[in-house]
Amino acid sequence: MGALGVVYGDIGTSPLYTMKVALSGYGQPGAEQVYGVLSLLFWLLTIVVSIKYVTVVLRLDNKGEGGTLALMELAARGMQGPRRQVIVVLGLIGACLFYGDSIITPAISVLSALEGIGMVSHVLDPWVVPLALGVLLALFLIQSHGTGTMGKLFGPIMLLWFLVLGGLGLWRVIEHPQVLMALDPRWAIAFIAEAPWQTFLLLGALVLALTGAEALYADMGHFGRPLIRKAWFMVVMPCLVLCYFGQGALLISDPTAIRNPFFYLAPTWALVPMVMLATVATVIASQSVISGAFSVTRQAVQLGFWPRMVIQHTSAKEEGQIYLPRVNQLLCVAVMILVVSFASSDRLAHAYGFAVTGTMLMTSLLAIVLLPRSASGIKRWAWLVLLGIFLILDVLLFSANALKVLDGGWLPLLVGIVLLGLMLTWRQGRAALHERLLESKQPLKEFLLNLEEYAPTRVPGTAVFMSTIPDSVPPALLHNLKHNKVLHEQVLFLTVSSAGVPYVPFGERYSLQRLSRGSWQAVASWGFKQEPNVPQLLEQIMLEHPELNLEPMQTSYFLSRQTVMIQSRQPWYLGWRRRLFAFMARNASRSTRFFKIPPNRVVEMGIQVEL
Repeated sequence: MGALGVVYGDIGTSPLYTMKVALSGYGQPGAEQVYGVLSLLFWLLTIVVSIKYVTVVLRLDNKGEGGTLALMELAARGMQGPRRQVIVVLGLIGACLFYGDSIITPAISVLSALEGIGMVSHVLDPWVVPLALGVLLALFLIQSHGTGTMGKLFGPIMLLWFLVLGGLGLWRVIEHPQVLMALDPRWAIAFIAEAPWQTFLLLGALVLALTGAEALYADMGHFGRPLIRKAWFMVVMPCLVLCYFGQGALLISDPTAIRNPFFYLAPTWALVPMVMLATVATVIASQSVISGAFSVTRQAVQLGFWPRMVIQHTSAKEEGQIYLPRVNQLLCVAVMILVVSFASSDRLAHAYGFAVTGTMLMTSLLAIVLLPRSASGIKRWAWLVLLGIFLILDVLLFSANALKVLDGGWLPLLVGIVLLGLMLTWRQGRAALHERLLESKQPLKEFLLNLEEYAPTRVPGTAVFMSTIPDSVPPALLHNLKHNKVLHEQVLFLTVSSAGVPYVPFGERYSLQRLSRGSWQAVASWGFKQEPNVPQLLEQIMLEHPELNLEPMQTSYFLSRQTVMIQSRQPWYLGWRRRLFAFMARNASRSTRFFKIPPNRVVEMGIQVEL
């Protein structure tokens, strides 16, 4: 039930617009066009979703977690140099295109649902866009309250949605059972042979039936592989196939229903309830991609591809229920602009497929890198052949949608390019900053042993010095000794890092080393789906090492706040990325908030680093 509500919201609302977009180019389609399109659609669902994602890709879990960034970390593990860089870029491209999907899905889903009111009365047509804006604005406004309460309703509503889809489709199939002939793949083969170029272009529309397939993989950590597979084969796929074939049966008997074949499935008396149910279902589909954008952003922050951001937990029990105010605001503005600019689900459909197929292509490329490594001999070649088939199909789907760049595909492409540039700039800027700090690195243990000879004045309490580089003297310590000329009775040097796995067990959170009589060094790590909590870590250290006094009211935190300075002698066209990095660094969330450090226990020492 939970998987139905969260995982399948996007793909479950595809019948609202897929058949309409795919067959609208034929005017009033004949039976042969309907059979050919249905056959292609059925076998695409079978090969891409059932075989590729549900059967194969779900095997590629990073300690139970899925998604493009999790797969990227898994594929890049153990690799160095250019090969690792290529894998990282592929993973980032997939993640950046997902943001394009996150912008388009709410707009196209809600618009397509509310366009049903035009069938009640054409007088209501001008109200579609204002109503869509109102529904979406309400959706974004309630994000700060979390999805816990709404999530309890998602499963039953989506189950009702799928049962209604399957029931209406079955009703029309019973009226015209000959439509089931389209299950025969020979209809698809004949359709391709008769008009190969038109079929290639048609793939750009049929891919709309596959939107949300990536969510099966991304949400694997929430529900697990078995539940996602059961939900797909027992409920989702049978109901979707019945709905698509029901629309096909309707179009064979009444080609004029092409105006909106989904809503014409329902009897006249059920039209208003169907519009209401479809609107609720599309809100759920929108919620799933918004929550996905929050999750992907947190992963990017933890893996070092994005500046620190304010992350709020909306549930005391579920770690995955988070809210990012900045991401929510940007998504809201982008979606509103899309609705006003395109004003129609048909026009948005051209932009939709590009983001989806781009992400699917990146997943296939990363899977080709990863899966054959775990096999040998005939099994290895079998994986390569199977993944090669998936890759060829993804390339065809992507290239068919790439032809629609000028018709709207430019939107997710632009979003992806901008975000990829920002992520690479941040990653490379952090690496350059790290190198500059290494130039002035002093060995920590040697420094402390020499320091004890000078016997600086000791003051009561414990000082925690946060440092990005272990085994080196943090600049905050040097500034404290220079200006305050004191040292606390106990000193803990703490380095926090992100692991390449989604979760680090509580018992493996840190390693502790004693450096001198009153000094220790700790190196802690969190998974990329966890949030660092330094006070909680110190409490754990104190319980396991009572000799180290880390009582909250006796502990002070010393941090180095780095200000990036740009070499003024460089021309602007050579230093624009450095300036961009400096801008991103200035607008990053403060480390005290990110690490959950009490602000009244913090002393910040400012340093300037020139790039």
